[in-house]
Amino acid sequence: MKQHSLGLGVTAKRTRRSGFLDEMEKVVPWADLVALVSPYLPEGKRGRPPLSPESMLRIHFMQQWFALNDPAMEDALHYMPVFRELAGLEGRDERLPDESTILRFRHVLEKHQLAAQLLQAVNDLLIAKGVMLKSSTVSHATLITAPSSTKNKSGEHDPAKKRSRKCQLWYFGMKCHICVDIETDLIHTVKGSSGAVNDVVKAYSLLREIDREVFADAGYQAAAKRPDAKKDVNWPIAMRPVKRRALDPSKPVDALIEHLGHLGARIRARAEHPFRVVKRQFGHVKVRYRGLAKDTAHLHAPLALPNL
Repeated sequence: MKQHSLGLGVTAKRTRRSGFLDEMEKVVPWADLVALVSPYLPEGKRGRPPLSPESMLRIHFMQQWFALNDPAMEDALHYMPVFRELAGLEGRDERLPDESTILRFRHVLEKHQLAAQLLQAVNDLLIAKGVMLKSSTVSHATLITAPSSTKNKSGEHDPAKKRSRKCQLWYFGMKCHICVDIETDLIHTVKGSSGAVNDVVKAYSLLREIDREVFADAGYQAAAKRPDAKKDVNWPIAMRPVKRRALDPSKPVDALIEHLGHLGARIRARAEHPFRVVKRQFGHVKVRYRGLAKDTAHLHAPLALPNL
């Protein structure tokens, strides 16, 4: 019969996951975010006592950071001590939430549209700390694919998701539109749309009142000609690739245009970094839910982290 050790061989190595969670404990304004969601949660006057709002909010954030669905998050709380520690549930007698409890908490955030308010609360805190926002911004969008299979309960695609072509390839899913402050790299607005919606359609709904200059790629060429265009907003748009390839570097004027294009690309790259964090670090390369509102709300938590 195999003999069990007394736990003396348990490793004390500091892993990357524990280091990441320790950093999130320091930088996330938990008290402000908990105060925002607490009024919408049940008080527990009937039935079993609910878990604390702070524990549920921390679990919700970990779910987005590590790309875990509700059953996987429930399992992770049982076998990962670092998750229980961040959620404040490391005690032996602490009750751990099941997947239904995690699901109901997310539904509360969706019902009261609290995801966007969480992002705004983070930005308001940073502004109060002295982060200065400028009147220039960078607008960008990315495709997030969705399952194209119809082998589901309804036997059809998600009606909120549409097809879109990029680089001569077709994708089925949604688009995430963001605007990033040019000085601080803070994401100040997030919008969701179906994959068939052109980037420029959401352009003006992303802007703040103070925005006067918006840097964007070639997909926003017609922004200044739209019916909802604002006269006091200037759009430094990237040149289309076909025209850029036609430039002759030996000509001084073309060389200057090429140089200005490189400078503009460095500015527009500020909006690429948040998508790299969301897709590569947090693994949000595919949508997780059915319905555009749920998927858009799902993106606010990981997009708030690059700001912090």
